Amino acid sequence: MDCVVDSNVKVSRKSKEEKKVFKKQLKASHTLLRHEGISTASQPTKSLVVANGGLGNGVSREELSSVLKEMGEVEALVMPPHKPYAFVTYSIERLTVPVLYILSTVSQEEEASVPLPDGLVLLEDFVSPEEEALLLAAIDWSSADNDVTAQKALKHRRVKHYGFEFRYDNNNVDKDKPLPAGLPVACLAVLQRCVSERHIDMMPDQLTVNQYESGQGIPPHVDTHSAFEDTIMSLSLGSKTVMDFRHPDGRCVPVVLPGRSLLVMKGESRYLWTHGITPRKFDMVPARDPQSPAQTATDPGTQSQLTLSKRGTRTSFTFRKIRHKPCRCAFPSACDSQGAPPAPSPPSPPALPSCHSDAARLEEEYVHRVYEAIAPHFSSTRHSPWPRVCHFLSSLPPGGVLADVGCGNGKYLAVNPEVTAVGCDRSAALVQICAERGFHAFVSDALNVPLRTASCDACISIAVIHHFSTEERRLEAVKELVRLLKPGGRALIYVWAFEQEYNKQKSKYLKDFKKEHHGKSSPTVNAPEESQEPHGKSPCHASTHSEESNEPTQDVHAAAGKLSVHTNRTAFNTQDLLVPWHLKAGKKKEKSEETRGQTCSNDNGAAPVFHRFYHVFQQGELEQLCGLVAGAKVQSSYHDQGNWCVVLEKH
Repeated sequence: MDCVVDSNVKVSRKSKEEKKVFKKQLKASHTLLRHEGISTASQPTKSLVVANGGLGNGVSREELSSVLKEMGEVEALVMPPHKPYAFVTYSIERLTVPVLYILSTVSQEEEASVPLPDGLVLLEDFVSPEEEALLLAAIDWSSADNDVTAQKALKHRRVKHYGFEFRYDNNNVDKDKPLPAGLPVACLAVLQRCVSERHIDMMPDQLTVNQYESGQGIPPHVDTHSAFEDTIMSLSLGSKTVMDFRHPDGRCVPVVLPGRSLLVMKGESRYLWTHGITPRKFDMVPARDPQSPAQTATDPGTQSQLTLSKRGTRTSFTFRKIRHKPCRCAFPSACDSQGAPPAPSPPSPPALPSCHSDAARLEEEYVHRVYEAIAPHFSSTRHSPWPRVCHFLSSLPPGGVLADVGCGNGKYLAVNPEVTAVGCDRSAALVQICAERGFHAFVSDALNVPLRTASCDACISIAVIHHFSTEERRLEAVKELVRLLKPGGRALIYVWAFEQEYNKQKSKYLKDFKKEHHGKSSPTVNAPEESQEPHGKSPCHASTHSEESNEPTQDVHAAAGKLSVHTNRTAFNTQDLLVPWHLKAGKKKEKSEETRGQTCSNDNGAAPVFHRFYHVFQQGELEQLCGLVAGAKVQSSYHDQGNWCVVLEKH
């Protein structure tokens, strides 16, 4: 992290190092004005900006505070979510270090609290450290006696069932076949306390123990109504995590679950809201505990008092009571006992955006959220760089600077070791994967990349621009690439093509249809390395995917003005559409109570299917778009296995 000097200082008679610092401060000043609407001052003020030191590039509040306190007494520290910079206010104006001064005091955002879903209660420190140790010791993961505890090694976690086994093939329990071993004796004292404190009315007889390593999670789901009684309790042991609760109307409430806390779900929170844990290694959490954790949850989208929390191993004990009569809850639309379908039907497809704000909302829901949620599995399918992209990268001269805008898991950042490569992506989870692989990457939107103008010898944008939902936003994305380039620099752009059959040759995306439906498909048919579908990276915009079914999703044509859902492995019928992404959990599908509450699911009860927005480009459209950018020209263009591609050069 680094601080930068006042941008209004003159450059004359400065050393080479001072000029370098001046350029940094100028860049930071422009970024601040563009992103936050904040202007700099020529004289010292109490409020300063810290460049390259924010939550968006992995700097925690504690780390930054320890550095800033060495410069003086800190009154306030504001760290915007997902941003690579922070704001600090000191008690005095005179400082002994060079900084970027802010024209006016940066106001501290008030903590935004949202109510927890009805019926949800969080009890912190419910068990003592000694009780936690006893409970963890009672679970013998080394035992292979599946007839007693029904231990499972699922793709993203380890599971043990006690009392009754939850069966993932039918999302229910066999109520006439209890397991030989009941609940562990170590749980009894905790459960008796739950009864005496009226958190539950009857003793549970079923326990599911899940163990999550760092980076693992669980998809959003509603526990099967017909299988269990109303109250469900989840005891979190070990590492802290964040669980997201989502209402069918789109509301989302992130709830921080500290170690040794008990989460009690009743009524609406149990029957209607989905709950899940996004797979990632760091969570954004409040820097201080909410005053009323049992009544409210902090919204990280508006909360300024945030920090990063590194996940460790977390073990959850979920206690439930087997239901022996049909469910008669007040939510029949979500209740399998009252005739609700096994999984919710796909929501009504959204309409094409008519303004900038509509476009931003569409991309947030149908691009950003999906890639953020699927990052680990998405990355596992993105491993083979495309040959013609590699050829472009290998042609770059040694010592140059490359920006990969929408870098995904960073698979192109190491292709040419002779250049300095930096990546950015809208998905914080994918940027974290880049960091774990040793790549330089940061969180950024493709429309506003916080890099200096004319600082790059080359840029690549692979499978990014087709996720923008209006021509104006697609044009802005191309302009941003050109802005980053030095004169003479080149940008390579790939987008998905409307024409999947070109020069009488079908793309591999279409050719794989027969393989997929004659039992010869690969485990992950969505992977672009196999299909040449160009979502090899998330855009600096991001969205999710789930388990693949053996039958193609039927085209769903909504009312006039609505987007349609594309049938995988078939020719396109329209340019603006939603493309299903199916998550593979190995050769055998994992079907569980975790997947029942997803927004969209296959009719056979398989894991849910999520949809990403695409605008597929017709022949000549990408060249025409690039031709609208002043100061650049199309050097070459070509069709590469279902993608339209251009090399753009800056004058």
